[in-house]
Amino acid sequence: MQSEELHYGQVEIGAALPPLRVEVTTTTVVLGALASRDWRPMHHDRDFAQQRNGARDIFINTPHNAAYFERYITDWTGPRGRLGQMNFRMRESVFPGDTMVFRGEVAEKHMDAAGCGWLELDIQLSVGEKVTTSCRARVAVPTGPGDNPWRRSGEAWQPAKSA
Repeated sequence: MQSEELHYGQVEIGAALPPLRVEVTTTTVVLGALASRDWRPMHHDRDFAQQRNGARDIFINTPHNAAYFERYITDWTGPRGRLGQMNFRMRESVFPGDTMVFRGEVAEKHMDAAGCGWLELDIQLSVGEKVTTSCRARVAVPTGPGDNPWRRSGEAWQPAKSA
């Protein structure tokens, strides 16, 4: 998605992030559950998912969903983008055969008292015309070529948004 490093001054409120399309397979769902040590059968046993849960098929679990949002954000920001906070709401499940499409925009931007450049992002994950998950994320990006949010700590790193 992003070939050059993103800097705070390059981003405008309302800017759209490029979409990301991901084809979901049975392997995608199972490996995501295994990677997060989620052994619950609805993420790998089709019969259980259908008969016991009433689902159409096995489906992506919550940590796997979160990982895709993180990937979407950091693919856009580049390697120095540092996720500070993320909240999402899953409305519908994502199944093998679905195509996930991530779209987002910059909702806010601000510098904190320590000089860290923050972007607030509104992101949606859709399958077809239906939004399955909405997300609000806060990510720190470099303020210029010499800055690196990953080097911040203590008072210079405040990942939660202050009121």
